[in-house]
Amino acid sequence: MRVDDFDFELPPERIALRPATPRDAARMLVLDGDATLDRGVADLPDMLRAGDCLIFNDTRVIPAQLEGVRGEAKIGATLHKREGPRRWRAFIRNAKRLRDGDTIDFGQKVYATASDRGADGSFALDFAGNEPVEWLLQRAGHMPLPPYIASKRPTDERDADDYQTMFAREAGAVAAPTAALHFTQALIERLNAADIGTATLTLHVGAGTFLPVKADDTDDHVMHAEWGRIDTATADRLNAVRKRGGRLIAVGTTSLRLIESAAGEDGVIRPFEGDTAIFITPGYRFRGIDGLMTNFHLPRSTLFMLVSALMGLERMQGAYAHAIREGYRFYSYGDASLLLP
Repeated sequence: MRVDDFDFELPPERIALRPATPRDAARMLVLDGDATLDRGVADLPDMLRAGDCLIFNDTRVIPAQLEGVRGEAKIGATLHKREGPRRWRAFIRNAKRLRDGDTIDFGQKVYATASDRGADGSFALDFAGNEPVEWLLQRAGHMPLPPYIASKRPTDERDADDYQTMFAREAGAVAAPTAALHFTQALIERLNAADIGTATLTLHVGAGTFLPVKADDTDDHVMHAEWGRIDTATADRLNAVRKRGGRLIAVGTTSLRLIESAAGEDGVIRPFEGDTAIFITPGYRFRGIDGLMTNFHLPRSTLFMLVSALMGLERMQGAYAHAIREGYRFYSYGDASLLLP
């Protein structure tokens, strides 16, 4: 399909720079079959059925944004995928000033050597020393806010909490699974009381999620791989939900992509551990999920393509036009949508 088909105009003032307070006070646009409903995240228990199960990503965002120098040149690095115990693949700002073998000084006694430049301009960074890389990042890194927020304000102490979900446990993501940012303990308790279950998996979200699609046709776009895991107990539990007639509702496109990577043609979800680069566009037949809760996505993005695959491109274009007219807040810190095909 033409990438232009997934374009739309978004007024800049619709981009949220801070999350709603409290988190579950965000608005939620519900597309349930042919119905379009303006609701709030707090209404979620009433929008689902007893026996349904929400699937969360328990990845934890690490402070993966680094600023350093190579000689006189300023170098910015955004880590996006672990490649070894001390090696991370990183997108580099001012990459033209960096060569294989160069050492970058990120301050706070944190150094890394660049090598293996990729076709996308990324480098492998090997961190010096014996301390765990996570400790080094805590010392020298900061939260990797999406560029559409970071370009409008600096990262601050609030983001260290705001940009983590309540489920964050497994460190390794460089972007938050933002749909889950809307959840609070009080909301989970109400879901439990309504006999709506929860389950967790792990997908370490990479910075590639923010990259624009530069190809003219979706067939020519290459996704960046991300590492994920679904253990046997979780796979068995999710299959049992469906066998009983419940629906599996992914919370976030990251949860959805991992479930679809693990599901066979028969719809059975199997244990999974490894990389996935699944790219979902209209025409895809969903196998493992029955619905999706997600935020509002960028035009021409792989994520808008994914929701268009789930609900139909014309349906999503109309829904986004409605959301813009009605003042919904977009992107990572914005409002939610509940998509039930």
